[in-house]
Amino acid sequence: MLLRISLILAIAAGLAVGVLNFVKVKDKITELQTKLQQQTERADKAEKERDDTRRELTKTKTELTQTQATLKATEEEKQKAIAEATTQSKRADKLNEDLNKTRTERDEAQQELTAYKVTGMNPQQVANANKQIKELSNNLTGSQEENRLLGQKIRKVENELALYKDTTHVVPLPPTLQGKVLVSDPKWQFVVLNVGEDQGVLPAGELLINRGGKLVAKVRISSVQKDRSVANVLPGWQLGEIFEGDLAIPANPAS
Repeated sequence: MLLRISLILAIAAGLAVGVLNFVKVKDKITELQTKLQQQTERADKAEKERDDTRRELTKTKTELTQTQATLKATEEEKQKAIAEATTQSKRADKLNEDLNKTRTERDEAQQELTAYKVTGMNPQQVANANKQIKELSNNLTGSQEENRLLGQKIRKVENELALYKDTTHVVPLPPTLQGKVLVSDPKWQFVVLNVGEDQGVLPAGELLINRGGKLVAKVRISSVQKDRSVANVLPGWQLGEIFEGDLAIPANPAS
């Protein structure tokens, strides 16, 4: 009997312990389920926030791209506007210059008209007078050229006459005469110069050939053309080799 009671008590105690453990396990499970739900909610919230952040980032990138495109277009428009403004400014300057030129021409025309009125001549008479003045000017220019050529001939004849009378006559050449050696022939001892009658060169005139300020030779003109002349190297005056480009100046410049 006692054994049975002990067994019953043991079973009752075991059941009590089991019930107690079940209650504790249930509480643990409930607590774990609650935490799991909380973590799930936090994960869902975090995922939602992540998706929202991604959408905001995508939107921001799109807006940034659009802003950059707008900024580029604005800069291009700005540069275009600057270029157009520069063109308009140049055009305005040109128009202002043309306007000033037109005003100057108008003032000059008015002055000329006033001068014409003072002369008491009509436009046809003024035109005829201008024509006559032009013809006289052309005739004067022609006469001056004829006088120049005649003067060259006179100097040439005078020089030939002087040499005929005195073979030792010193022929003066223009003090400003300056020529260069075009050709030099060391074998036949002559040079070709780039100066002639137009520059006042006369036959038998003597020139000093120098290079770098150093005397190279002395030559005498043997023949003269319009803008060329040939000269022979004087004996004893060959101080160095004559090269193309050497300078030639009068040995006896006219006073």
